[in-house]
Amino acid sequence: MNTPQPQQQTGAETDSLATRYRRIRRQTERLVEPLAPEDTVVQSMPDVSPSKWHLAHTSWFFERFVVGPNLPGYTEFSPQFHYLFNSYYYTAGEMHARSERGLLSRPTLAEIHEYGQHVDCHLLELLEQRGNDPDVVFLIELGLNHEQQHQELILTDIKHVLSCNPLKPAYRELKLEQCPVPTALSYLPIPSGIVEIGAGKTGFCFDNETPRHEELVYGGGLASRLITNGEYREFIDDKGYQTAELWLSDGWATVGQYDWKQPIYWSADLETEFTLHGEQPLDPNRPVCHVSLYEADAFTRWAGQRLPREAEWEALAANEKTNGNLGTDGTDQPLHPTSCTGSGMQQMFGDVWEWTASAYAPYPGFKPLQGTLGEYNGKFMCSQQVLRGGSCVTPANHIRASYRNFFYPNSRWQFSGIRLAQDES
Repeated sequence: MNTPQPQQQTGAETDSLATRYRRIRRQTERLVEPLAPEDTVVQSMPDVSPSKWHLAHTSWFFERFVVGPNLPGYTEFSPQFHYLFNSYYYTAGEMHARSERGLLSRPTLAEIHEYGQHVDCHLLELLEQRGNDPDVVFLIELGLNHEQQHQELILTDIKHVLSCNPLKPAYRELKLEQCPVPTALSYLPIPSGIVEIGAGKTGFCFDNETPRHEELVYGGGLASRLITNGEYREFIDDKGYQTAELWLSDGWATVGQYDWKQPIYWSADLETEFTLHGEQPLDPNRPVCHVSLYEADAFTRWAGQRLPREAEWEALAANEKTNGNLGTDGTDQPLHPTSCTGSGMQQMFGDVWEWTASAYAPYPGFKPLQGTLGEYNGKFMCSQQVLRGGSCVTPANHIRASYRNFFYPNSRWQFSGIRLAQDES
């Protein structure tokens, strides 16, 4: 495997991995606890998966790639689950259609929980037997990071599901206070010249973050903070959605096809937005969220700027601490900047995933993982765009400067937002 692997672990370190496994698996279950069983079955669009499916798929991942191949005598919980909960690993076998996951009223939620307990029991048994095996440890690390991605998706997807219900139910009841006015937007210099980006040789990373390599950065400036709802509303009020010259061709066609007039969860009168805590007053001081690449790009043109490229974003983010408004405090909503670093940069991690101007493509010398796991990232390197920095629903210990998220340009149910960049004058 070409992804950096953790060092060989023994004794207490193995116990630590077991403890972390239990904690992350329990967190996934905890995310579903506020939901009624009926909530966990709904699929509101093809990009959204039911909460119950996420629960089952994360167990399937550990069963298919970790426990099954490495624990002698292991018996599958249900052979049918291999078909039902495979996502996109064609070399692993056939799968249920993604767009029809919402039709799976059976197995029940209770059976899915039993499935998870079955897999957990046998994985911990495997860890006791082969906790010193670096290949097994790597597979567990990969599975845990995969699980954290699905923790974020559980919240992202259930927000869309609940938003489609005329009752506008809350995932969790919380009254959001209005944020204070953020600091004035300024631009911090982007160093020009050759920079190194990509994951280093220590710690876990996904294969799409490798290899570390040199890229040429042309300089310019990166905005000190994210764009707010209030600033985005100025774009709307200035007929941004009706001004064709601001939009990429595909973006303008999408605006017309779907009659976009505001971000996905904003009300038509621009006074409220749907959140995981139900319908709330639209706070002009929070970062704008749930915009597509097309909307982000159009806003930057309206503002006379551009989106950052991922190399220049990472060059600045590498010097920042990976803390911020991440998925730890339960608000599940972008916040105003609370502090800045010595460099003056704010909100580099957390709040919203930041669209970049960079296409999701392989780094020079990229090699996917061997075997079926090579389907994890590499085969999606076409027609998608890179996002950076994590969001308010990204697990706090899951993000890093080299992390590359990716979505199609028209995607906007994700917690995605805007940071401006500018060229040298």
